Amino acid sequence: SPRRSLHFLAKSASEVEIYSSSLLSVPFLHSPPTLFTGFIAADIKGTGSWTQLYLITDYHENGSLYDYLKSTTLDNKAMLRLAYSSVSGLCHLHTEIFGTQGKPAIAHRDLKSKNILVKRNGTCCIADLGLGLSYLVDIPPNTRVGTKRYMPPEVLDETLNRSHFQSYIMADMYSFGLILWEIARRCVSGGILEEYQLPYHELVPTDPSYEDMREVVCIKRLRPSFPNRWTSDEMGKLMTECWAHNPASRLTALRVKKTLAKMSESQDIKL
Repeated sequence: SPRRSLHFLAKSASEVEIYSSSLLSVPFLHSPPTLFTGFIAADIKGTGSWTQLYLITDYHENGSLYDYLKSTTLDNKAMLRLAYSSVSGLCHLHTEIFGTQGKPAIAHRDLKSKNILVKRNGTCCIADLGLGLSYLVDIPPNTRVGTKRYMPPEVLDETLNRSHFQSYIMADMYSFGLILWEIARRCVSGGILEEYQLPYHELVPTDPSYEDMREVVCIKRLRPSFPNRWTSDEMGKLMTECWAHNPASRLTALRVKKTLAKMSESQDIKL
């Protein structure tokens, strides 16, 4: 059957470069074969006075993780598959690989459930690298980029250390903790599950301002609420360690990936 594709306007020339170079095509050890939405081609349209960059990528009929979670109830295996494949993509993005087919470490900077796509087999791939940043390019002066609801405290209060590239990597991990929370709520345990909600749904307006988020995340230091059934849950512990206030205390993507693999192994679940 013909390969189904999605055409969309690129956010920046660097997004086209990240997708179209070999930066993301190197398969990472023990990772699913497609960690990112599959790149097909790039196109430039325009006249002498304007140009537009387009990306053509694989189409995934399940849509985004956000769409999928709103309409799908998960069992433990489905939850672990979504979480493990998502963090595998993030781990590959964050990892510097040396050699002629290597890649620099890349920070996503707009990680959220709407920027993760769900493939037909129930695994995820990372999408929308419009704000992607590697240490090989000049770091832009504005650190307050991304989606306000998913911004870590150091981005909201503008204390992120711009001179240290790892700061951007650890900012991604805070956002990933919120995504784990979104996934875990939709998993049935003991016959119970919660309806889909965005992180901080009960604490901020539908379209929160920087100040709304800063007050909740930085000043009050609140995080999404836990159902009682999560109190001794490994997934709950994992997300808590991702969204720690201090970036240096957060888990890395590799550590989350290894922990999820152990959780799956202990439950005899093949990812």
